[in-house]
Amino acid sequence: MPTAEMETVETVGLTEPFIRLKRDMRDAAQELGAHEARWLVDAYYMVQDERIRSAAQWRQGEKAGESHRLAFWLFGSMRRFEAAIKAALGEFASQYRIGVWLQGVHGIGPVISAALLSNFDIRKALTVGHFWRFAGLDPTCKWEKKTKRPWNAQLKSICAFKMGECFVKFSGNEKCFYGRLYADKKLRLIAQNEAGEFAETVQRDLDEKRYKPTTEAHKHLLAGHLPPAQIHARARRWAVKLFLSHLHALMYRDFHNAEPPAPYIFDHPNGDDHRHLLEPPEWPGEWEGKPLRKLYG
Repeated sequence: MPTAEMETVETVGLTEPFIRLKRDMRDAAQELGAHEARWLVDAYYMVQDERIRSAAQWRQGEKAGESHRLAFWLFGSMRRFEAAIKAALGEFASQYRIGVWLQGVHGIGPVISAALLSNFDIRKALTVGHFWRFAGLDPTCKWEKKTKRPWNAQLKSICAFKMGECFVKFSGNEKCFYGRLYADKKLRLIAQNEAGEFAETVQRDLDEKRYKPTTEAHKHLLAGHLPPAQIHARARRWAVKLFLSHLHALMYRDFHNAEPPAPYIFDHPNGDDHRHLLEPPEWPGEWEGKPLRKLYG
């Protein structure tokens, strides 16, 4: 976006009100409860969608040679609202020890930290399986017709896709603990796939005709292998579930001051035959902030 045009938005008299808005929201965020934080997370993503749409509208108008000043103003306004809400959510998360840890995990920012902190209630989750089911990551949990969805759709999008793709994006960065584990797991899955270890799944997908015969995915299945997209999704889901097992363990320790009764043991990503308890990165640490009991009042 041209710098000169960006400066035009800065001079329309909105800069100072938005600065005050951001400051006021950050102050108010210190008193947010879990319910209000969840609503603010939803509002953030709605504003983000509007910002993306208004940016596209502005670019289309510019290409067509049509007036686009109002669309550009809307884009600038949505961008500032988005930044203000993001700052407020970061302030909310940083009030709690778990939130400080979350924002210290490479690949997880203030919005996702606030979403996880406000959506996962450790009081209702004896094991990490409760977290997985609530986030739509339990393959045994089915949504039957005429029944309430058994998971949180927004949370599934945040965990399985937004957060998961953050791990993928930073998988080449040594600082990204979960990104590196994703990359290692993917290499192992690729090797297993090439060795034909997923033949049963491949045959089931062919029998169920999950892919059209003209697709690249179907060609991979005919060759006896899972499509690359499935391998990617499996590795990403594994990394996300590992992260959630760590989050559950830390929230349990923080709230109950005790070890979780059933920590989940993951296959080590280096491919050996042993199973290990992979401990969370940077924990325990000298984290300042409130315990989760303060969040639940």
